[in-house]
Amino acid sequence: MKDVYLFSGFLGSGKTSMLVDVLRQCKEEGLKPAVIMNELGEIPFDSRAVDGEVPLKEILDGCICCTGGEKTEAQIQTLLHEADFDVLIIETTGAAHPVEALDAVYSPLFADRLNIKGIVTVADSRRWLEREGLSPQARSLFLEQIRHAHLILANKSDLLTEAEKARVVFELQGLNPNAMILQTVHGRVPLKWLKAMQATAGKMEISPARIGHHLHLGSRVIEFTRPFALEEFEEWVRGLPDTVYRMKGYVPIEGMAYPMLFQYAYGLIQWLPEYMKMPPKIVVIGENVQSIQVIGDKML
Repeated sequence: MKDVYLFSGFLGSGKTSMLVDVLRQCKEEGLKPAVIMNELGEIPFDSRAVDGEVPLKEILDGCICCTGGEKTEAQIQTLLHEADFDVLIIETTGAAHPVEALDAVYSPLFADRLNIKGIVTVADSRRWLEREGLSPQARSLFLEQIRHAHLILANKSDLLTEAEKARVVFELQGLNPNAMILQTVHGRVPLKWLKAMQATAGKMEISPARIGHHLHLGSRVIEFTRPFALEEFEEWVRGLPDTVYRMKGYVPIEGMAYPMLFQYAYGLIQWLPEYMKMPPKIVVIGENVQSIQVIGDKML
């Protein structure tokens, strides 16, 4: 399985600086990295920082999440088919919500080949202290990126006093008590801290997958062995807790020749017919997903 890290962070926080340094460390340790970069513009400015020897895929003029999710899946499929790599790093645009970006990484087509290590969020420490000056939308996104991280870099700490540094760490920890917080300069984080992030447990086809045993945001892959009545499946979905944010995959439905494409986001369900046999499994993303009660033992 390939280890996957998702780099998140507000615009200008220092994600690309972190990426360049992590790539350097990977090479020094003999690891072969690959990169997917997402940029909002039509010109790949940030990707010019990536060494030409590193397999690189770009998603331009759009977001890695939402409509960009299909592009992300295609890029990952291409990398898995064409490139020889050990570690995949996905750097999202600063405008990406971490849950949506994570959702774009998961696909039932290759979920059992990727080992999602977690979300690393780079936070500009000075901007954090001055966050009340941001627009409500920007401030909300900033907070969400931090709240869902598994590792937080309180970056640009060299620009703060000792009292300000302590305040930043205290406030970040209050917002996300589950994440490790490191104070950094130029986004430099020892590779050992990334490697120590909890890996996906077990074989995803038959066992729950999770991002860390103790972390709030996680994932789970459920494989189906029998078809369901549409109403039966939707009744189960409606009974799920609000902490389930995303689900997607292929569900075998009675009367349909092939499993149907199923997508769920914040209470909304979408079904689309498929015209070829796809793997009957879904990926669930949310908080405490291991405690979800599925539709009887026959589902697993």
